[in-house]
Amino acid sequence: MGGKRVAMVGVGGALALCSLAASAAPTLADCDGAFATTLHAAPAFDARAYWLNRQLIKWPGVAADGSVFKLYYSSTALMRAAPGARVTGEDGFIKLSPFDGSMPADVAKRFKFVGDGAVFSVADAARLLTQQVLIVREAEDGKVLDVTALQIAGALDDVYAKAAKANDLGVTAGARDASFKLWAPTAQHVALCTYANGSGNATAITPMQRDDSTGIWSARAQGQYYQYLVDVVAPGAGVVRNLVTDPYSISLTTDSKRSYVADLNSARLKPAGWDATPSPKKVAAQTDMTVYELHVRDFSINDSTVSAANRGKYTAFTETKSNGMKHLAALSKAGMTDIHLLPVYDIGSVPEQACLTPLITATQPDGEEQQAAVERTKFQDCYNWGYDPFHYNAPEGSYSTDPSDGAKRIIEFRQMVQALHKAGLRVGMDVVYNHTYIAGQNEKSVLDRVVPGYYHRLNAKGEIERSTCCDNTATENLMMGKLMVDSVALWTKQYKIDSFRFDLMGHQPRAAMEQIQARVGKQINLIGEGWNFGEVADGARFVQASQLSLNGTGIGTFSDRARDAVRGGGAGDSGAQLVTQQGYINGLVYDANEQAGQRPLKDLLQASDMVKVGLAGTIRSYPLTTADGGTVALQDIVYGGNQPAGYASEPGETVNYVENHDNQTLYDINAFKLPQATTARERAQVQMLGAAINAFSQGVAYFHAGFDILRSKSLDRNSFESGDWFNRLDWSYQDNYYGTGLPPAADNGKDYALIKPLLRNAAIKPAPEDIAYARDAFRDLLAIRASSTLFRLRTAQDIKQRLRFFNTGPSQVPTVIAARIDGKGYAGARFKAVTYLINVDKVAQHITVNEDKNRKYTLHPVHTSMTAADKRVASEARYDKISGTFTVPPRSAVVFVEN
Repeated sequence: MGGKRVAMVGVGGALALCSLAASAAPTLADCDGAFATTLHAAPAFDARAYWLNRQLIKWPGVAADGSVFKLYYSSTALMRAAPGARVTGEDGFIKLSPFDGSMPADVAKRFKFVGDGAVFSVADAARLLTQQVLIVREAEDGKVLDVTALQIAGALDDVYAKAAKANDLGVTAGARDASFKLWAPTAQHVALCTYANGSGNATAITPMQRDDSTGIWSARAQGQYYQYLVDVVAPGAGVVRNLVTDPYSISLTTDSKRSYVADLNSARLKPAGWDATPSPKKVAAQTDMTVYELHVRDFSINDSTVSAANRGKYTAFTETKSNGMKHLAALSKAGMTDIHLLPVYDIGSVPEQACLTPLITATQPDGEEQQAAVERTKFQDCYNWGYDPFHYNAPEGSYSTDPSDGAKRIIEFRQMVQALHKAGLRVGMDVVYNHTYIAGQNEKSVLDRVVPGYYHRLNAKGEIERSTCCDNTATENLMMGKLMVDSVALWTKQYKIDSFRFDLMGHQPRAAMEQIQARVGKQINLIGEGWNFGEVADGARFVQASQLSLNGTGIGTFSDRARDAVRGGGAGDSGAQLVTQQGYINGLVYDANEQAGQRPLKDLLQASDMVKVGLAGTIRSYPLTTADGGTVALQDIVYGGNQPAGYASEPGETVNYVENHDNQTLYDINAFKLPQATTARERAQVQMLGAAINAFSQGVAYFHAGFDILRSKSLDRNSFESGDWFNRLDWSYQDNYYGTGLPPAADNGKDYALIKPLLRNAAIKPAPEDIAYARDAFRDLLAIRASSTLFRLRTAQDIKQRLRFFNTGPSQVPTVIAARIDGKGYAGARFKAVTYLINVDKVAQHITVNEDKNRKYTLHPVHTSMTAADKRVASEARYDKISGTFTVPPRSAVVFVEN
């Protein structure tokens, strides 16, 4: 997931509101007015009752005990209701009768998380859903005993189910005018504002017509940009007139003020050769994916070989002679298949024009001046990871050379994709459908100002859940799920996106992810974070798209099993754990650091087992001989205290990684965990051990951009808004930016006592020759992985049949992983067999494998190439066929092949 976000709302955090008479129809002036106008203010109420479907209401925690229950409504939202007083300001009420029938199975399933309480029958849902509605328990004298508003998603999904079949929401441009369609079933009135350009006053206002069967409002009009005026009851605000952009916007003007009118199929929105430029060959299996995770701005903002106008922009990717594009081309040649871009849809956290870049000249490795400069401008600077969705279907404007022009960002985004495709790299998108940047009546809220209270997941009081650090969306609701599916389909069709990485995918229903899969086809690869937490944890609301629930779908989830064993500790560690919890590659037991103390051998043996779990693709049924001598299926090995180590049905459902944008880079985590005397070259070797484990693991291989050049963020654990300074990449390979200042205090300050002396230790910082070594060693590993499908086996059965680990059990040499993969008769294997050995120790190791006596092993051709990065392998690695003994240099990964 992305880091914590801070949302800036409105101007100075305040809403610009004024009062109008209820009867005032929207005028042209409203199209250029405030983003939100209060027509009638209303007090806030908890929403503790649930409108389950068009006929049923449930009020948890309340019993139908003979009290009088009424459903009050008001089109002007003038109702007041307080315990001990009578309801006032209502237009009318419906007396509710207890429901004594059986709850429909679909309703019971959807609302299984709702507590016990009274259930009532109700009619006229469609009429009432456009009004302020309160359910009241009254005393005999009519005074309020209890009152609550209602959560309305269930009723809306039932009444307006037909809307899910609409295939033309948003704008559809025609020859003379355009069609506009907006799903706003709770709105009392909707008008369309059209504009000739992105900054001038509105040229027309057009009333929109409502379709009562779908809740979709429509109109036809001319214009280049548009907004909607939506009169709607908003919880805690009353009847408001919201001037709002289109949730289905395909592009916008600067800072997303107005939606753009265009046909994405128009030739004028396509760069030269767009239709004729093919995507790279589809991967034959998801396990063929080797992914490089890259931020658009990081890629070029620090690259002096990119023209100044294109730095940090989509168009930087078109400069094929730049250092950055040469780097990506070399990765592609070596075997990288995919570039995954951190969020590139429209985001709410970066000014799209006149953003600031702080000037930093401080040089102290542990200085505070660097972060102070970043902090001063963080809400006005040009940087954010982008996990702040504003409009899901439009390209982000800050990466465009001209964000004021709605066409420009479309064309330039396509130019970026085209350039990467020409380099032989497929393009993936990091998408964040699990939350929005902001909600409610805030200026940068879109969904919640069109259909208030619908698009977000609510708690028992009707407040928006925020377990994702932002306002959680409810993709279990029909039209939020549809928006997600439609959005993925749009990016696939209109921008030739080849794969998607879903942020916090475990907050989505499995069923919604399967809808996406069915819509775009399995040739479009879907992977994501399957973490199980928050209000949806353990299937509390629906079957999640989480690690344990997705098996069998072919959708991949990131695996923390081997990641934690390789790195040591957990992703969120701080304090002493950062140092004492060493991992498999950075010294656990065999090279204890100054503070870790002597750990028992069993810790290393268990880490070795967990690394093998990752190498076997975390397949549930794979049998592994563990350190205690028993042979068990991976699903029977315990991870994290209560989870199965093996959770995937097929290898394509596992994404292996040791570093991504979240948390410290591997180089930085090793700065904490390796003994201080470890040389910079040894640190580079350790980094490549992590790369080797990832490259040799069955499943998808995923790498963070800069991993191969020892990327450091100066120990920053959460650089989501740490600016260009802490997120820099150097494609000239001179610097990895370790020791360039104390990372921002907000997320790192509690660990400053550890961080400061490390940053001052100049011996940790690599020299250019160390960076070059890692760069070339990484490419060698990519080439080895690409050379044979044996590193990318297609099925669980293939893995069980062909992959065998040696050097296992209680008598193993615990610092060496040894495995053979049988290639006989396997398509694309190239070799009869491959045997790989990974020695994480500081000394050479000798491993005897009786079953490998008298075989015709030679070193993999990559190792013996004149350009091989690690010369130690060719000169020191050995196989003795008589004894079946392999000799492996210290801190190295060696592959032997049998032709």
